[in-house]
Amino acid sequence: MEFLLTNSITFLSIFKKYGLNTPRRIAHFLAQIHEESGGFTRFTENLNYSPQGLIKTFGTNQISVAQANLYGRTAKHKANQEAIANIVYGGNWGKINLGNTQVGDGWRFRGRGLMQLTGRANYQAYKNYSRHDVIANPNLASRPDIAIDIAGWFWSVRFNLNPIADTNNINTITKKINGGLTNLQERVKQLNYYITIDTLGILKKKVKQTLLPSPIYNFWSGLLHLDK
Repeated sequence: MEFLLTNSITFLSIFKKYGLNTPRRIAHFLAQIHEESGGFTRFTENLNYSPQGLIKTFGTNQISVAQANLYGRTAKHKANQEAIANIVYGGNWGKINLGNTQVGDGWRFRGRGLMQLTGRANYQAYKNYSRHDVIANPNLASRPDIAIDIAGWFWSVRFNLNPIADTNNINTITKKINGGLTNLQERVKQLNYYITIDTLGILKKKVKQTLLPSPIYNFWSGLLHLDK
């Protein structure tokens, strides 16, 4: 909750911007980004895998056993995360699935943000939508305010998940975001938590406490309907 409170204005803005306007939609959204970001603590993908972890996570169609042993974390050496990213997100697989067409794109456009924006094509799509130039400066995607906006964009524009949240289908939502059902139990746990609290009310109260008395409050109150 600390991250939500610290970024209360940004969250209220993206709730309005991306149609996250019911407790159920908000709960599903927060449950997913909570899990994807390790409880709002990871904004850049961690590729510190062991050889076994690399094969389990990415499969031998993206990285060979020899490459996994060479670059993965062992007792003798640290993981070479840049090399790993360029292998698992590069080559023909990366070109077809992520739009990674240039040498180094795998590392340059590795997962960032609260929903792990990954690949040149996804970065370009978000840039086209938002005008934040995450192509020239990919690290922008890790900046909290932009990371939150990316999550809203993924949720509402890229995947249109609000109607699915309305049906309470967490399995379908997880597959859309994750590509599978990784850590589904934790996602369900977080959903059950967020569905029991008035996130919208808590964030509005935080903004009021932070900005009152201030002319700035009048601006945000009108924009976000804080007094409703």
